[in-house]
Amino acid sequence: MGYAQLVIGPAGSGKSTYCSSLYEHCETVGRTMNVVNLDPAAEIFNYPVAMDIREIVSLEDVMEELGLGPNGALMYCMEYLEDNLHDWVDEELENYRDDDYLIFDCPGQIELFTHVPVLKNFVAHLQQKNFNVCVVYLLDSQFITDVTKFISGCMSSLSAMIQLELPHINILSKMDLLQDKSNIDNYLDPEPRTLLAELNEKMGPRYAKLNKALIEMVGEYGMVNFIPLDIRKERSIQYVLSQIDVCIQFGEDADVKIKDEDEEFGDDQ
Repeated sequence: MGYAQLVIGPAGSGKSTYCSSLYEHCETVGRTMNVVNLDPAAEIFNYPVAMDIREIVSLEDVMEELGLGPNGALMYCMEYLEDNLHDWVDEELENYRDDDYLIFDCPGQIELFTHVPVLKNFVAHLQQKNFNVCVVYLLDSQFITDVTKFISGCMSSLSAMIQLELPHINILSKMDLLQDKSNIDNYLDPEPRTLLAELNEKMGPRYAKLNKALIEMVGEYGMVNFIPLDIRKERSIQYVLSQIDVCIQFGEDADVKIKDEDEEFGDDQ
Protein backbone atom coordinates (compact mmCIF):
# COMPACT_ATOMS: atom_id res chain seq x y z
CA MET A 1 0.00 0.00 0.00
CA GLY A 2 1.26 3.48 -0.92
CA TYR A 3 0.67 6.73 0.92
CA ALA A 4 -0.04 10.20 -0.41
CA GLN A 5 -0.74 13.77 0.68
CA LEU A 6 -2.77 16.02 -1.60
CA VAL A 7 -1.59 19.52 -0.67
CA ILE A 8 -4.21 22.14 -1.56
CA GLY A 9 -5.21 25.64 -0.51
CA PRO A 10 -5.67 29.14 -1.92
CA ALA A 11 -2.92 30.71 -4.03
CA GLY A 12 -0.16 32.10 -1.83
CA SER A 13 -0.99 29.94 1.18
CA GLY A 14 2.50 28.37 1.22
CA LYS A 15 1.88 24.98 -0.36
CA SER A 16 5.26 24.66 -2.09
CA THR A 17 7.07 25.97 0.99
CA TYR A 18 5.25 23.37 3.07
CA CYS A 19 6.30 20.61 0.64
CA SER A 20 9.96 21.68 0.66
CA SER A 21 10.03 22.03 4.46
CA LEU A 22 8.48 18.59 4.90
CA TYR A 23 10.93 17.09 2.43
CA GLU A 24 13.91 18.62 4.27
CA HIS A 25 12.58 17.45 7.62
CA CYS A 26 12.14 13.89 6.38
CA GLU A 27 15.60 13.91 4.86
CA THR A 28 17.00 15.00 8.22
CA VAL A 29 15.27 12.21 10.15
CA GLY A 30 16.08 9.58 7.53
CA ARG A 31 12.63 9.18 6.10
CA THR A 32 11.94 9.00 2.35
CA MET A 33 9.34 11.20 0.69
CA ASN A 34 8.78 12.03 -2.97
CA VAL A 35 7.29 15.39 -3.96
CA VAL A 36 5.18 15.59 -7.12
CA ASN A 37 4.48 18.87 -8.92
CA LEU A 38 0.91 19.12 -10.23
CA ASP A 39 1.10 22.85 -10.96
CA PRO A 40 1.62 23.43 -14.71
CA ALA A 41 2.58 27.06 -14.02
CA ALA A 42 5.35 26.32 -11.49
CA GLU A 43 8.90 27.20 -12.49
CA ILE A 44 11.07 27.26 -9.36
CA PHE A 45 11.29 24.40 -6.87
CA ASN A 46 13.05 24.10 -3.52
CA TYR A 47 12.70 20.33 -3.53
CA PRO A 48 13.68 17.52 -5.93
CA VAL A 49 10.73 16.95 -8.26
CA ALA A 50 9.88 13.25 -8.44
CA MET A 51 7.08 13.69 -11.01
CA ASP A 52 6.24 16.85 -12.93
CA ILE A 53 3.00 17.59 -14.80
CA ARG A 54 5.00 19.92 -17.10
CA GLU A 55 6.44 16.82 -18.75
CA ILE A 56 3.12 16.45 -20.56
CA VAL A 57 1.59 19.96 -20.45
CA SER A 58 2.58 23.44 -19.30
CA LEU A 59 0.56 26.58 -18.70
CA GLU A 60 2.74 28.74 -20.92
CA ASP A 61 2.42 26.42 -23.92
CA VAL A 62 -1.37 26.17 -23.55
CA MET A 63 -1.77 29.95 -23.29
CA GLU A 64 0.38 30.47 -26.37
CA GLU A 65 -1.10 27.73 -28.56
CA LEU A 66 -4.78 28.04 -27.60
CA GLY A 67 -4.93 31.75 -26.79
CA LEU A 68 -6.39 31.13 -23.31
CA GLY A 69 -5.99 33.27 -20.22
CA PRO A 70 -4.19 31.98 -17.11
CA ASN A 71 -7.25 30.48 -15.42
CA GLY A 72 -8.66 28.91 -18.56
CA ALA A 73 -5.25 27.50 -19.48
CA LEU A 74 -4.79 26.00 -16.03
CA MET A 75 -8.17 24.29 -16.18
CA TYR A 76 -7.24 22.91 -19.61
CA CYS A 77 -3.95 21.57 -18.18
CA MET A 78 -5.67 19.84 -15.28
CA GLU A 79 -8.29 18.30 -17.55
CA TYR A 80 -5.44 17.13 -19.79
CA LEU A 81 -3.90 15.48 -16.72
CA GLU A 82 -7.21 13.77 -16.05
CA ASP A 83 -7.27 12.46 -19.63
CA ASN A 84 -3.80 10.97 -19.07
CA LEU A 85 -4.42 9.15 -15.80
CA HIS A 86 -4.03 5.74 -17.44
CA ASP A 87 -0.99 6.79 -19.47
CA TRP A 88 1.46 9.26 -17.92
CA VAL A 89 0.30 8.92 -14.30
CA ASP A 90 0.30 5.12 -14.32
CA GLU A 91 3.68 5.03 -16.03
CA GLU A 92 5.19 7.37 -13.42
CA LEU A 93 3.65 5.49 -10.49
CA GLU A 94 5.34 2.29 -11.66
CA ASN A 95 8.61 3.81 -10.44
CA TYR A 96 7.48 3.61 -6.81
CA ARG A 97 7.10 0.70 -4.45
CA ASP A 98 3.93 -0.23 -2.62
CA ASP A 99 5.06 1.47 0.60
CA ASP A 100 6.36 4.73 -0.93
CA TYR A 101 5.13 8.12 0.25
CA LEU A 102 4.16 10.81 -2.29
CA ILE A 103 3.30 14.48 -1.70
CA PHE A 104 1.30 16.14 -4.47
CA ASP A 105 1.89 19.90 -4.68
CA CYS A 106 -1.29 21.24 -6.31
CA PRO A 107 -2.20 24.55 -7.99
CA GLY A 108 -3.96 27.21 -5.93
CA GLN A 109 -7.06 27.80 -8.06
CA ILE A 110 -9.88 27.28 -5.60
CA GLU A 111 -12.32 25.80 -8.12
CA LEU A 112 -10.07 22.75 -8.51
CA PHE A 113 -10.92 21.52 -5.04
CA THR A 114 -14.37 23.01 -4.47
CA HIS A 115 -16.53 22.06 -7.46
CA VAL A 116 -14.48 20.90 -10.48
CA PRO A 117 -14.09 17.07 -10.38
CA VAL A 118 -10.51 16.89 -11.71
CA LEU A 119 -8.74 16.38 -8.37
CA LYS A 120 -11.52 14.14 -7.10
CA ASN A 121 -11.06 11.85 -10.11
CA PHE A 122 -7.28 12.02 -9.70
CA VAL A 123 -7.58 10.89 -6.08
CA ALA A 124 -9.98 8.10 -7.03
CA HIS A 125 -7.34 6.86 -9.48
CA LEU A 126 -4.69 6.89 -6.75
CA GLN A 127 -6.98 4.90 -4.49
CA GLN A 128 -7.48 2.34 -7.26
CA LYS A 129 -3.69 2.04 -7.29
CA ASN A 130 -3.85 1.15 -3.59
CA PHE A 131 -2.80 4.52 -2.17
CA ASN A 132 -4.08 5.85 1.15
CA VAL A 133 -4.66 9.57 0.52
CA CYS A 134 -5.05 12.47 2.91
CA VAL A 135 -5.91 16.07 2.00
CA VAL A 136 -3.68 18.72 3.55
CA TYR A 137 -5.44 22.08 3.30
CA LEU A 138 -3.26 25.13 3.93
CA LEU A 139 -4.68 28.48 5.01
CA ASP A 140 -2.51 31.57 5.49
CA SER A 141 -2.36 32.48 9.19
CA GLN A 142 -3.23 36.07 8.23
CA PHE A 143 -6.80 34.76 7.94
CA ILE A 144 -7.03 34.65 11.74
CA THR A 145 -6.46 38.39 12.06
CA ASP A 146 -10.09 39.00 11.11
CA VAL A 147 -13.13 36.87 11.92
CA THR A 148 -14.71 37.36 8.48
CA LYS A 149 -11.53 36.11 6.79
CA PHE A 150 -11.42 33.15 9.16
CA ILE A 151 -15.00 32.13 8.39
CA SER A 152 -14.31 32.51 4.68
CA GLY A 153 -11.29 30.19 5.00
CA CYS A 154 -13.36 27.68 6.98
CA MET A 155 -16.05 27.63 4.29
CA SER A 156 -13.44 27.03 1.59
CA SER A 157 -11.95 24.17 3.59
CA LEU A 158 -15.38 22.67 4.25
CA SER A 159 -16.21 22.86 0.55
CA ALA A 160 -13.02 20.92 -0.24
CA MET A 161 -13.89 18.34 2.42
CA ILE A 162 -17.28 17.76 0.87
CA GLN A 163 -15.97 17.68 -2.69
CA LEU A 164 -13.00 15.35 -2.16
CA GLU A 165 -14.47 13.09 0.54
CA LEU A 166 -11.09 12.24 2.08
CA PRO A 167 -9.40 12.35 5.48
CA HIS A 168 -8.63 16.03 5.94
CA ILE A 169 -6.01 18.00 7.87
CA ASN A 170 -6.28 21.81 8.01
CA ILE A 171 -3.08 23.75 8.61
CA LEU A 172 -2.53 27.41 9.48
CA SER A 173 0.59 28.16 7.47
CA LYS A 174 3.12 31.01 7.76
CA MET A 175 2.88 31.13 11.55
CA ASP A 176 6.47 32.37 11.53
CA LEU A 177 5.25 35.53 9.76
CA LEU A 178 2.32 36.21 12.08
CA GLN A 179 3.29 39.13 14.30
CA ASP A 180 0.33 39.15 16.70
CA LYS A 181 -0.31 35.66 18.11
CA SER A 182 -2.36 36.81 21.09
CA ASN A 183 -5.71 35.72 19.61
CA ILE A 184 -4.61 32.45 18.02
CA ASP A 185 -6.34 30.23 20.59
CA ASN A 186 -9.66 31.90 19.75
CA TYR A 187 -9.40 30.37 16.28
CA LEU A 188 -7.64 27.07 16.97
CA ASP A 189 -10.23 26.18 19.61
CA PRO A 190 -13.01 28.64 18.79
CA GLU A 191 -15.68 29.61 21.28
CA PRO A 192 -18.88 29.92 19.20
CA ARG A 193 -20.35 32.80 21.21
CA THR A 194 -17.16 34.86 20.92
CA LEU A 195 -16.90 34.26 17.17
CA LEU A 196 -20.57 35.12 16.68
CA ALA A 197 -20.24 38.37 18.62
CA GLU A 198 -17.21 39.38 16.52
CA LEU A 199 -18.95 38.45 13.29
CA ASN A 200 -22.09 40.40 14.18
CA GLU A 201 -19.95 43.47 14.89
CA LYS A 202 -18.38 43.24 11.43
CA MET A 203 -21.62 42.66 9.50
CA GLY A 204 -25.05 44.27 9.41
CA PRO A 205 -28.05 43.10 11.48
CA ARG A 206 -29.71 41.52 8.44
CA TYR A 207 -26.95 38.88 8.38
CA ALA A 208 -27.58 37.77 11.99
CA LYS A 209 -29.28 34.46 11.07
CA LEU A 210 -26.63 33.64 8.48
CA ASN A 211 -23.87 34.43 10.96
CA LYS A 212 -25.44 32.18 13.58
CA ALA A 213 -25.74 29.28 11.12
CA LEU A 214 -22.11 29.65 10.00
CA ILE A 215 -20.76 29.80 13.53
CA GLU A 216 -22.79 26.78 14.61
CA MET A 217 -21.33 24.76 11.75
CA VAL A 218 -17.74 25.86 12.41
CA GLY A 219 -17.78 25.96 16.17
CA GLU A 220 -20.44 23.81 17.76
CA TYR A 221 -20.22 20.91 15.31
CA GLY A 222 -16.42 20.97 15.13
CA MET A 223 -16.46 20.60 11.34
CA VAL A 224 -13.26 22.59 10.74
CA ASN A 225 -10.19 22.69 12.99
CA PHE A 226 -6.70 23.99 12.27
CA ILE A 227 -3.18 22.99 13.28
CA PRO A 228 -0.63 25.85 13.37
CA LEU A 229 2.61 25.27 11.47
CA ASP A 230 5.84 27.18 12.05
CA ILE A 231 8.36 25.88 9.53
CA ARG A 232 11.24 27.27 11.60
CA LYS A 233 10.54 24.69 14.30
CA GLU A 234 11.25 21.01 13.70
CA ARG A 235 8.85 20.07 16.49
CA SER A 236 6.01 21.88 14.71
CA ILE A 237 6.73 20.10 11.42
CA GLN A 238 6.98 16.74 13.19
CA TYR A 239 3.66 17.26 14.95
CA VAL A 240 1.87 18.08 11.69
CA LEU A 241 3.43 15.06 10.01
CA SER A 242 2.41 12.78 12.87
CA GLN A 243 -1.21 13.93 12.55
CA ILE A 244 -1.16 13.23 8.81
CA ASP A 245 0.44 9.81 9.36
CA VAL A 246 -2.42 8.88 11.66
CA CYS A 247 -4.92 10.02 9.01
CA ILE A 248 -3.48 7.81 6.29
CA GLN A 249 -2.52 4.97 8.67
CA PHE A 250 1.14 5.26 7.73
CA GLY A 251 3.29 2.59 9.34
CA GLU A 252 0.39 0.47 10.59
CA ASP A 253 1.01 -2.21 7.95
CA ALA A 254 4.66 -2.32 8.95
CA ASP A 255 3.70 -2.79 12.62
CA VAL A 256 1.43 -5.66 11.68
CA LYS A 257 4.14 -7.31 9.60
CA ILE A 258 6.66 -7.02 12.44
CA LYS A 259 4.18 -8.47 14.91
CA ASP A 260 3.36 -11.36 12.58
CA GLU A 261 7.04 -12.13 12.09
CA ASP A 262 7.63 -12.09 15.83
CA GLU A 263 4.76 -14.51 16.36
CA GLU A 264 6.16 -16.88 13.72
CA PHE A 265 9.58 -16.71 15.35
CA GLY A 266 8.02 -17.46 18.73
CA ASP A 267 6.21 -20.47 17.32
CA ASP A 268 9.51 -21.86 16.02
CA GLN A 269 10.93 -21.66 19.52
